[in-house]
Amino acid sequence: MDALPEGADLVPMYRAQHGIYVTLREDAMRLIEGLIEGAGIKIHHLTSRLKTTGSLREKLRRKPGRYRQLSDVTDLVGVRIITYFEQDVAAVSRALEAVFDIDWDNSVDKSKVHDPDRFGYMGVHYVMRFESREYAGGYSPRFEVQIRSILQHAWAEIEHDLGYKSRAAVPREVQRRFYRLAGLLEVADEEFMAIHRLSQDYVATLPERIAHSPDGVFIDAQSLAYLIHDPLIRGLDLEVAQALSVPLLDHWPDPDRPQRLASILDYVGVRSVGQLQKELRRLEQVVVQFAAALAPELQGVWTPAGGARLGTSIVHYALWRACSHAGLEADVVARLLDLRGSSTTLEHRVRRIYAQMSDDAGQISGRSH
Repeated sequence: MDALPEGADLVPMYRAQHGIYVTLREDAMRLIEGLIEGAGIKIHHLTSRLKTTGSLREKLRRKPGRYRQLSDVTDLVGVRIITYFEQDVAAVSRALEAVFDIDWDNSVDKSKVHDPDRFGYMGVHYVMRFESREYAGGYSPRFEVQIRSILQHAWAEIEHDLGYKSRAAVPREVQRRFYRLAGLLEVADEEFMAIHRLSQDYVATLPERIAHSPDGVFIDAQSLAYLIHDPLIRGLDLEVAQALSVPLLDHWPDPDRPQRLASILDYVGVRSVGQLQKELRRLEQVVVQFAAALAPELQGVWTPAGGARLGTSIVHYALWRACSHAGLEADVVARLLDLRGSSTTLEHRVRRIYAQMSDDAGQISGRSH
């Protein structure tokens, strides 16, 4: 069969079947997203695209005679999966291989065949189709899936932007720089994976470490995420909520809450879990009374949606500590929590309640003598 003249016959065919490829793209995205989520893999992003008719026409023009029918063009639908870590590239690959029909003759795991200097080309490139799903014409068209880590993706995008499509195209003066950078990025990918594993190990060992040596555990987002469910702080949160006559919002969506609580504790000088636990036990009743006294003054600030959020006892403790230590400001605590209404007015109100409670405590102490 003679070569098609610049793909003129396939472009109208693609235009006529465009709806099939739109559906194919949607189906592929839906299934792949579900597979990744089901495997418990956290990725950076998942994207897809349909080849434009102009791009198809150019592809056919550059490679005359190579594509005899539309099914020969495997990248009319393309999916790109960018993982955070190199190890997740393999995990995503296994999930896809278990479900899709892989065209192994046209697929390649570039991490297994790359030269030592070709970090950017590592990753997996699949040509695949649905095994049992049928589209118009009675078959599932093939489509392409590219899987890379975020650092592999960065390298490939920059290299592509520089216009280098093969090693021979790279000037010798530039090659050494590429080799050095490839090594650096590979080390960086490995280090990010090591950090990820260390973070997971840290979280897994927190309960035991807090139970046996709380003074040796620093306050941070991970330790606070655990502590706000710990019986001591949860019990004190419930007391504060009861004093405010509002429910404790166990499921209020605020993933940044532990980070913010860690920030305010750092500001008021509480550095370890043990120190926080000792302070909360020592000032348990003061924190509850302080929260109750503040409630009328700050209505709507601390109780969004009619309730108190987890860690509310830590917030009120930090406000009390800010008032009792020279150089600390209650308003900074409010701003670190990103609270609406934080201002000098809030600062004055908090300090006025603190002063009033301190005076009352002093008078009671004086009468007891």
